[in-house]
Amino acid sequence: MPATGVDVMILDTASLYYRSYYALPSSMTAPDGHPHNAIRGLLQTIQRLRERFDPSTLIAAWDTDWRPDWRVELLPSYKTHRLADEGDEAEEEPDDLGPQIGAIREILSAWGVPVIGVEEFEADDVAGTLAEAAAREKLNSLVVTGDRDFLQLVDEFTTVLMTVKGGLDAWPRLDAASVEERYGVSPAQYLDVAALRGDPSDGLPGVHGIGDKTAVRLIQQFGNLVGVQQACRSEPPIKPLTPRLARLINDHADYLQAAKTVSAIRTDVPIPDLKQTVTMSIPQSPVDVQAWEMLVDEWGVRRFAQGAVG
Repeated sequence: MPATGVDVMILDTASLYYRSYYALPSSMTAPDGHPHNAIRGLLQTIQRLRERFDPSTLIAAWDTDWRPDWRVELLPSYKTHRLADEGDEAEEEPDDLGPQIGAIREILSAWGVPVIGVEEFEADDVAGTLAEAAAREKLNSLVVTGDRDFLQLVDEFTTVLMTVKGGLDAWPRLDAASVEERYGVSPAQYLDVAALRGDPSDGLPGVHGIGDKTAVRLIQQFGNLVGVQQACRSEPPIKPLTPRLARLINDHADYLQAAKTVSAIRTDVPIPDLKQTVTMSIPQSPVDVQAWEMLVDEWGVRRFAQGAVG
């Protein structure tokens, strides 16, 4: 893709600290013996990202509400597989990761990097709102994530860095052309494909019998989900639809409508001082020195924290 600069870098923070936690061994520990692999890995990732892309602004999107009620009401299966126990509303996470998550938030805040989470919205929605606000200011934003749902945000001003397997140098930065080349559909069409084929990571069951290739072919043929559904109602159904496939899609009309609404990233999250946030320069030193010094020493990550800030 073109070598477009990055004004605003938006971190899908949970995606990155989970990746660090599982990529690095728990034998990496703080002075008190507690693992600090997620903290260390995230700080190292931030350092590498800054070295590679040199963003002016850095923002951490936070999952304050990872499974909002309004999404569950529309689609009860939404992220149910992530619940620790039936009826438990807390996302399952390893015992030694929870304290690190709190420390990550405190370290970033002491540095002065905005950590933004809003009740009733996921980090996806926060990132979408930030990216749209940056676009209004004609700023190029880069969203760093392992979640393909973010592909829907890609446009003239917004690109996505996908944390695929391998080191950061292997992570592709996707614009609209590379999304279409890689996935066969445009960013605007990606949600339609996901609704049809399903997305186990979000608890979307999809339409039985439709896999990725069929979903992509149908969206390519008919343009979007509405076009597919209109073709299903024709007598006989328009090829490449078969009567059986058309019947399945028609039978899943309610699910498809809910799935698209649930999977759509919101861009209207009420974030205070939105314009100021997306134009804020990365602090060159911690804004809360006392908290910073205490945290980096307590967790044994001074060297990695200094690398991220520098």
